[in-house]
Order: sequence, then structure tokens, then C-alpha cells
Amino acid sequence: MTAIFAVIAVLGISMTFGGPARADDEKHVYPVAGALNTPAAKEKLDGSVSFYFGNTKHPAVKTNFGETVTNKKTNGFAKSDHEACMHVMLSALIALQEEAKAQGANAVINIHSYFKRNDVSYDDKFECYSGFLMSGVALKGDIVKLAR
Repeated sequence: MTAIFAVIAVLGISMTFGGPARADDEKHVYPVAGALNTPAAKEKLDGSVSFYFGNTKHPAVKTNFGETVTNKKTNGFAKSDHEACMHVMLSALIALQEEAKAQGANAVINIHSYFKRNDVSYDDKFECYSGFLMSGVALKGDIVKLAR
């Protein structure tokens, strides 16, 4: 019985201090187009809401419904960081789409990465952070109705 406890102790120490485990979140920056051009995005994003990142030009704003923040996480187990980040970015975009539609809006503009309230603006990229088992994307933007 003592041998079993010794093995468990060694495995516990090995899992705690060895291997590829990451305690801190590792930042990844990916193109927005990579997340928007997946089959899942084409299925889940219905086109009723447009997304404008950073300072990307957009039609005139008719109505501004205010700022919104979404913070999505996904399990990264058995997924590459890239795969997990594409998945969680799509989840964040779906959340923005649903919130915009609920308010009668047709766009989200000025979208910034907003992980841990660190506001970073890109016109064509987003930040994703991957840790030991989770990946996350946080976005901040303005829900609006644009003139079309």
C-alpha cells in the first residue's frame, strides 16, 4: 500500500512541476479573417450583423446602443492553441451578433481585444490567450445601427 502512495506522490509532483503545463496565459494574435472564414462561422454568423474591428471604416451610425463586452473561454484540452482560439473567437462573435440583434442593431463597430481589461485595437487581428487548459477571447465594441 505504501508503494501505491509513493507512485501517486511522484505522479502528482511530476504533473505539478514537469511537462508542458503553462501557469500564465500565452498571447496569440490571429487574423480576424481566419476566424470569419471557417465553415462553422459561415454556419453560425447569419450576416445580419456586420463586424468592424479597430478603426475600420463603416457607414454612418444612425443609432448607437452603447458599448458591450464579451469574454468567452473554451476548453483547450486536445486542441492546438490555434484551433482553440478560432473556436473561442467564433463564440465571442456569436455573442456580439446575438446582443446586436436583440437590440435591433445591424453592426458592432470599434471592436477591440479586451483581455483582462487590456484594451488593444487592431483593424484586422484579435488577441487570444491560452493557458494550461483554457483559451479565451475578450472583445469590446459599440453596438450600432448603421445607415445602409
